[in-house]
Amino acid sequence: MSKTAMVRARVEPNLKEHAESVFQRLGLNATQAITLFYKQVELREGLPFEVAIPTPTTAKTFEATDAGKDLIVCKDADDMFEKLGI
Repeated sequence: MSKTAMVRARVEPNLKEHAESVFQRLGLNATQAITLFYKQVELREGLPFEVAIPTPTTAKTFEATDAGKDLIVCKDADDMFEKLGI
């Protein structure tokens, strides 16, 4: 099948640069990655990942952590498990 349709989108330059560096590590170029995404949408008849509106509690938590509040810093995994009581 001939590839003649074009997709154009504006994204933040840093997002584009980071995403394309990930694509490169995966052996893909941007066109191949977009085609892969579209194919997954077609196969699943929806987005190939969950998209959800955060609950009020989750949104509040995101805001707090983005502001650097209510964070628990751990030295390593063992420290984290100890702090979690696991």
